Amino acid sequence: MALVEIPLTPVSQQFAIQLAGVQYQLTLIWRDVAGWVLDIASNDKTPIIQGIPLVAGADLLAQYRYLGIGGQLFVMSDPAVLEPPTSTNLGFESHLYFLTD
Repeated sequence: MALVEIPLTPVSQQFAIQLAGVQYQLTLIWRDVAGWVLDIASNDKTPIIQGIPLVAGADLLAQYRYLGIGGQLFVMSDPAVLEPPTSTNLGFESHLYFLTD
């Protein structure tokens, strides 16, 4: 098992990243009342999962285990671990982590 922090900043963003040996495209968008929302696509930008809310205290990929992404994705915040990320603290006080299986 390996734990990796996915580097983020508090702006909407899209980037390529390798998770469990596979290249993905991640898109994060701030949706006001809904908060931060994550889309995961294949390297050729074919959607795999769309609209995952970034909430703390749960494996964001748990219900998608059948897709074989190969790990867990979760949010933790400083100092209150279960605080949701805000429009201004993503990547600074709220962190997104990937834990390989």
